[in-house]
Amino acid sequence: MYVILVDEHDVPVGVMGKMEVHQKALLHRAFSIFIFNDRGEMLLHKRADKKYHSGGLWTNACCSHPRPGEDTMEAAEKRLREEMGIATPLKKAFAFIYKAGFDNGLTEYEFDHVFVGNYNGEIIPDQEEVSDYCFKTMEEVRSSIESHPQKYTEWFKIAFPKMEAYLETASFN
Repeated sequence: MYVILVDEHDVPVGVMGKMEVHQKALLHRAFSIFIFNDRGEMLLHKRADKKYHSGGLWTNACCSHPRPGEDTMEAAEKRLREEMGIATPLKKAFAFIYKAGFDNGLTEYEFDHVFVGNYNGEIIPDQEEVSDYCFKTMEEVRSSIESHPQKYTEWFKIAFPKMEAYLETASFN
């Protein structure tokens, strides 16, 4: 799979294989999806243990990379259907850049587009990607991140407070 290399303004500057990008710590386009139910609870999923990094850690509903030539929102909606079995409209919330290294020598250096959506139906996770899932209140998530940060992905710990700030001023329903 190829990912889109970008500059600090999200302007494409090339493409490269996903693993090579993570080995070389190059900035690339990504997306993260936050899903909430009608009670305002956030959907979390636990990454499958065999993922190439951050296996067994809890994170937001879905995250991935758009492929070259693929619209980022369309890629996000497609990947959400593939990974969690969820079809729901998404809204762009915000974007941010982060860089995080992992014990296996890989580095995520991403221009991360964050989308938000509402969903109350059945969830059918892809077992290759997801080992568990749950809905939690924002307060429960914040408390858990504070008391057990090692249980969460690095990008989620960065994105979560940004999502809290976004939710204070925005409506996505």
